[in-house]
This record gives sequence, structure tokens and C-alpha cells, in this order.
Amino acid sequence: MGHLRFPSTVPVIAVTGAALLVAGCSSTKSGGSDASASSGGKVSIGLVTKTNSNPYFVKLRESAQAEADAKGAKLIALAGKFDGDNQGQVDAINNLVTQGVKGILITPSSSTGVLNAIKAARAKGVLVIALDTATDPASAVDATFATDNEAAGVKQGKYVKGALGSKTPAVVLLDGTPGSSVDDLRHKGFLEGFGITGSSSEIKGTAVTNGDQTKAQTAMENLYQRDHGINAVYTINEPAAAGAAQALSGKTGVVIGSIDGSCTGVANVKSGKFAATVMQFPKKMAQDGVDAVVDYAKTNKKPTGFIDTGSQLITDKPVAGLDSKDTAWGLKNCWG
Repeated sequence: MGHLRFPSTVPVIAVTGAALLVAGCSSTKSGGSDASASSGGKVSIGLVTKTNSNPYFVKLRESAQAEADAKGAKLIALAGKFDGDNQGQVDAINNLVTQGVKGILITPSSSTGVLNAIKAARAKGVLVIALDTATDPASAVDATFATDNEAAGVKQGKYVKGALGSKTPAVVLLDGTPGSSVDDLRHKGFLEGFGITGSSSEIKGTAVTNGDQTKAQTAMENLYQRDHGINAVYTINEPAAAGAAQALSGKTGVVIGSIDGSCTGVANVKSGKFAATVMQFPKKMAQDGVDAVVDYAKTNKKPTGFIDTGSQLITDKPVAGLDSKDTAWGLKNCWG
């Protein structure tokens, strides 16, 4: 989560004609001018991401577009206005169903908030696949292609604890968006990997950042002001880690861990802004999702269940007993 933004500017192109832009969501249209699933014999595929600005979702969208082009399909990409814009995603799903897409790939901002819209889409024969973020329940979609986010959180937690060595832990948790399964699973995994619980005395503070760099910086500044002994930071994603690093600039002895695996994030690990990140592979999620819809259009065969697209710990300061790759590998494979 895929979550959530480094400063980035992404052009947004309004859908025209029958595919009018619905209120509450932004869109990028790809492919031909006719949105019909049968237009020119092309399979139409909808993609609904959390935002159009988060570089993680930009990469996912670009990868989906490239795979759709390679398979002779048409991609119609829509997104919420911000992370947590549930109504924007609901509107986007309804929009895509109206346009006659064969399948919808979605990274839900709320794991429960889009369920009715998904149910209605599936009732009309639309294949729905969750990418990056699972729905709750998972059976609300036909299949999920995503990182095992709890396992990724465990990797972050084990690393941060190991990197502290013999120091007494003083941990802060910079969470993402409440109600997202990604946030819940990464948070849970980190605690498990670190060897603490939500009520452990080692936790000195928590904050909701929505995975936003500016919000994370402000939260970290406030938390550090309250306790200068903080030495370990969990972050929901790399923008949050970058915000924490900015807030702690010039201070030593604090281990910041993260999850995402962007080229920018790996570069921040290389430069020492944070100690490690856990790389995800959104390119694979997007490719597998597009391929599944194209296959469904040809064979009526649906994918089922959870498909783990993998994760990898990236650091230049390895901890004994933990599998990791260095930043040179990370920069060659970021978000691959």
C-alpha cells in the first residue's frame, strides 16, 4: 500500500463523453475513445487506486497500463481524491460498471466501505480483484493479489528490534489510515516482529498519518518533543518514514523502519535517512491483475483466493539472522 505520498504531480485527464467524471473521484483514461468492453474487440479493464498522487499507486497504474497495452486491452484508471476517500472509490466503481468493463482492479481505501459497490459489480458479471489491499471479508472480491502485509510488518519489526541491539526500546508508531487492512496488518506484524503488544510500555506514542509525509513529520516532531528518548520508529510507508526522518534530522541513535520499496525509499535507506525498508512488488500485482481479467474475458475462468506477490527487506546494515538485500540490489529492482 502499496501508501502514501511523496510530493508528486500527476496529470489527471477527465473522462469524456459517456464516461463522465463522477463526483468524488479523479480519473485517468487510457485506451480508445469508446469505453465499451466490446469496442474494437478490446477487453476493457477498470483500475481504482487510493489516489493519483502517491508514487506507489502511480507505479501500479503505469504497470497496469503497460500490461494492458501488451495484451491489447484498454485500461480505464480512476482514483479517490485522497487516501481514505471511500465515496470517491464507490463512485469510481459505479462509473466503471456503467462503462461496461470486464473486470475491476481496486486498492480499497477502506476494506469495508466499498463492499456494496463491489457486490453490485460482481452481480453484473464483472470480475473484481483487490490489488495491494484486501477487502474485509476477503471473499467480497474474486481474488486478491497483494503483499502479505503482516509478514512485511514482521520483517520491519524484527529488523528495527535487531538494529537497536542492547538498547532499551522506546518505540513510536506512525500509522496510516484507520479501517485499511494494510494498516492493520502492517501494524500487527511490526508488533509481532518486534516482540511487543499494543499495550507494551516500550510504546511511547502513536499517530495517524494517512501515510502522508507532511503529517508524519508533524506527528514525529510532536512525539519527539514529548519524549527525547525515542529510539525506534515504525512507519506505515516510505513517505511517512521520510517525514519522520525530516523531523529527526540531526538527531542520532533512532532506527527508522519502513515498507514500500520505491526507488526514492531505497535511496533514502542508502543515504541513511532511514535504516531499512521492506520492498513490495506493485508491478507484479498490476501485471497479474490485468492478465487475470484478460484471461477471464477469453475463458470465463476466475482467479480465487489470496496470491502473495512477495516482499524483501532492504538495508545496508544487515542484522544477523534476517534475510536482506542491499540498496544496490534494491535500486535495480525497486517496485519491480
